[in-house]
This record gives sequence, structure tokens and C-alpha cells, in this order.
Amino acid sequence: MNARERRSEPIGQGGVTMKKFALITVMVFTGIVFASSALAESATRDECVTKCKEAAQLVKEKGMEAAFQELQNKDGKFVWKDTYVFVMDFAGTHLTHPLRPELVGKNVMGFKDSNGKLVVKEFIEVAKTTGEGWVEYMYPKPAELKKPEKERILSKKITYIYRIPDTDMFVGAGVGE
Repeated sequence: MNARERRSEPIGQGGVTMKKFALITVMVFTGIVFASSALAESATRDECVTKCKEAAQLVKEKGMEAAFQELQNKDGKFVWKDTYVFVMDFAGTHLTHPLRPELVGKNVMGFKDSNGKLVVKEFIEVAKTTGEGWVEYMYPKPAELKKPEKERILSKKITYIYRIPDTDMFVGAGVGE
């Protein structure tokens, strides 16, 4: 038996050839690499805290107009991995939302998640009382926001809320759980 014949010989009772075994091994390895890459692209809680505090500092240093232009940029540094920073005021009005610009200027105080939680009201409560903290609720991931509303899949989300010092505004950024 020559070397070529040995390579295509079955290596087990199931009759898997060396070529098939190699192909399966490569496919499994590739799947693991892609899965790791997808997981690596998820924002962390620490990143949310850091970005929110950077955004608040930007507002304090550059003023609202210049800061909001940067925060509204969907290709800017405040949109990363699978999340983004948004700004709201204590009345429940979106001042920035880089992925849903149609929400800017709209009051969403009455927004309830699929469990009936008044999410924005809770954001405001955290900002007013402790100045910072986490709020858990159900919301579509950024990729889902591109779909029609009725087709969106909701996921558990936890958002970090940080009051911009000496203002009646706060920033937020969240991660899926």
C-alpha cells in the first residue's frame, strides 16, 4: 500500500478518511475562532463606566453642542463593539442617540420594557439619587434596532447611568446579559 492509499484509508470503524477528519478538524477550529471573536466583540461593564464618564467629561469641557455632535456620531469613539453612549435629560428627553437619531428631541418618559418596567423613569431616579448605577431591563441589541419594530428580538440588558455633574442630564451605556 502506498502513501496515497494510506491517507484515504478509514481511521476508525465509522469509515472517516484522513481527509474528512482533517476537514472536520479545520471546521471545528474555525468555529471556535469565530465564536471567540464574536464574544470578544461584546462590550464590558467596565467599558460602559469608562465611556460614560468620558462622555460626561466631554460635555463639561466642550459644552453641550460640540459634545453632542461627537456623541451623536455613529462612527465615533462613543459607539464601540455592541453598544453606545446616549444622553438624556431629567424630563426623559433623548438628547443624543447615535443609532436611533429619530429619537433625539423626543420624550420617552413613558417607555416600558416587555415586563412593564418604566425604564427611563428608573434611569432618572438613579441619576437624581445616587448619581450613578445600573438598571436592568429588556431591550433589542444594536443589530436588532435595524429591523422593523415588530421583528426585533428583545434581550436582557443592563445599562450604566451616570449623571453629568452639575446638570440635569445623564449619560448611559449598556451591555447585554
